[in-house]
Amino acid sequence: MRNNTSIVYNIWLLVGDSLMIIFGLSLAYILRVSINHHPFSEHVYAITYLGFLFLLLPFWLIVFAILGLYSERYYQNRFSELGRVVVGSFIGILFAISYSYMLNVHIFPARLVVVYGFILSVITVLIFRNMARFIQRSLFRKKIGINKVLIIGDNRTASILINGLSNTKITGYQVIGIVGEKGIPILGLKKIKLFTNFESATKELSRDQFHTIIQTELYASSAKNDQILNYAQTNHIAYRFVPGNSDLFIGNITVDLFNSIPVIAVHQTALVGWGRVAKRTMDILLGTILMIIAIPFMILIAIIQKLNDPFGPIFYSADRLSRFGETVKIYKFRSIKPAYSNMTPEEGFKKMGRLDLIKIYRENGDQLQNDPRISSWGNFLRRSSLDELPQILNVIKGDISLVGPRALDKFELDQYDKKSLILSVKSGLTGLAQISGRRDISFKERRKLDLYYVQNWTFLGDLIILAKTAWVVLFHKGAN
Repeated sequence: MRNNTSIVYNIWLLVGDSLMIIFGLSLAYILRVSINHHPFSEHVYAITYLGFLFLLLPFWLIVFAILGLYSERYYQNRFSELGRVVVGSFIGILFAISYSYMLNVHIFPARLVVVYGFILSVITVLIFRNMARFIQRSLFRKKIGINKVLIIGDNRTASILINGLSNTKITGYQVIGIVGEKGIPILGLKKIKLFTNFESATKELSRDQFHTIIQTELYASSAKNDQILNYAQTNHIAYRFVPGNSDLFIGNITVDLFNSIPVIAVHQTALVGWGRVAKRTMDILLGTILMIIAIPFMILIAIIQKLNDPFGPIFYSADRLSRFGETVKIYKFRSIKPAYSNMTPEEGFKKMGRLDLIKIYRENGDQLQNDPRISSWGNFLRRSSLDELPQILNVIKGDISLVGPRALDKFELDQYDKKSLILSVKSGLTGLAQISGRRDISFKERRKLDLYYVQNWTFLGDLIILAKTAWVVLFHKGAN
């Protein structure tokens, strides 16, 4: 807590964002008014325009703060930061337009100032934040602003934590000591002091030599735990602990007062309350728009399907598991040859006399490089993801969502021990696995991504996944 680096950096971001927003919007005014000599819709003097900008700036920064742009969790993730800056700037511009309309005052001399202002504010803020990140890491290399950490515990969690913080030039953290009796096998421990107990650590390390205590395992003796916590509080040192059953605390965590006693509530998913309402609303609106766009393509695919195979069905339906283990029928354009349609993979391979492919198919994460059951037209549909267009109807019906874990059959999902957590939300037409390599990653990795999505859902995250899905589909990245 005595290390105020994060506070200083947040203030730096706040000041820099303010200057960049004003600079971007001012540059928009100059580009339209001073360089472009076309007639203006309204005459707004520069001093009046600047006055409105400074008046509206606090709201813009509040939006940035609500979106988490001053939280380390987001400003250290460039892609997440980019999305939030774009959304925050868009909301800021909308607020300025609404303010102008409601109070009947003229802020922008021309419509182009609004467009230029949005684009330039995003660009200038992102340039500044990248410069700020570069300067911060340059200071880390010079040992300035480093947060020094004392780890208490020598279990596997401690090992993972220490290795994760080892690149001080990037993380800004430096582990200076480990308290543990068993010892811990970690590479590069030469600069890290080892202590058998907390008392010896505090005797050798003065309170000014470290800023944070992280306890990776609680002692059986509550007195020992209290001693560590009291030391941290007395000396104003940040204290964190890792719960013994870390899986129990993964997800949406809140602390409530239950009969005057603080109680930690662990939700299976972050998708609760109004989040579910917002997500369902987006599914209906976007799903309807996508269906209108997709109908001509679906008709064309159906015609080609019939020309290629006049007697085979156009669509394929299969039972899949969605939220709370509910079985739903998922629709697709048929890509399997008619002879093997409506069969399990085992039944299909057995019918063609290729029992050897069953084991390969299952061990390879339910996929086969050149699956003989799939027609040439079906291969095209799968590579282009056009076979999944009918699932938009599933989205509108509410069977699945636009974004969520991949809809799987019971056999596939039974292979994963945390299936109940994945099934706490609706399955999705697309998801983290699809934008992270689709079939190029293993079954186990895909399920980990599904679990991460369930436990860390955000509305903005859904929008980012949808945008990246469009990119993946257009360029066929990882398609199979």
